Amino acid sequence: MTIEKQINEDIKSAMKARDSKKLAALRAIKAAMLLEKTKGADMEIPDEVELSIIQKLVKQRKEAAELYTNQNRPDLAEEEAYQAGIIEAYLPEQMSEEDIRARVKEIIAQTGAEGMKDMGKVMGQAEKAMQGLADNKVISGIVRSELS
Repeated sequence: MTIEKQINEDIKSAMKARDSKKLAALRAIKAAMLLEKTKGADMEIPDEVELSIIQKLVKQRKEAAELYTNQNRPDLAEEEAYQAGIIEAYLPEQMSEEDIRARVKEIIAQTGAEGMKDMGKVMGQAEKAMQGLADNKVISGIVRSELS
C-alpha cells in the first residue's frame, strides 16, 4: 500500500474516532500530496517524492515547535510537536548516526573525495542513498566532519 493510500485510510479512521488533532496532521500530508500531483501530469507520486514531502512537513513542524518554545508559547509548541510525531510515523525508521557515518565513509571512498571541495559530489550521492532514512542536516554535518 502506498503512503498516500495509507494516509487516506488513516484519515477515515481519525474521522470515525473524532480525533481532530490527528486529523489536522493527516490532512496537511494529504494537502501536500495533492499539491504535488497538480505540479505534474502524472497521477502517481513516486515513493522518493512522497518521502521528501513527509520529511519536509516534519521539519516544518519541528522548527515551528522550537520557535514557539523560544517565544514561550508551550501550547502552540505542543501542538506542532504532536503533529510532527504523527507525520513522522509515515517515514521509514531513521538511521543511527553511526550507520550514517559508515555509509558516508563508503561514499567518500567510492567517489575518491579528498577535501571540502568535493563536498557537493559526496552530498549528492549521500542524499540519494539515504533518502527518507536520515535528515540531510545530519548527513551534511557528518560529511563536513569526514572531509575536513
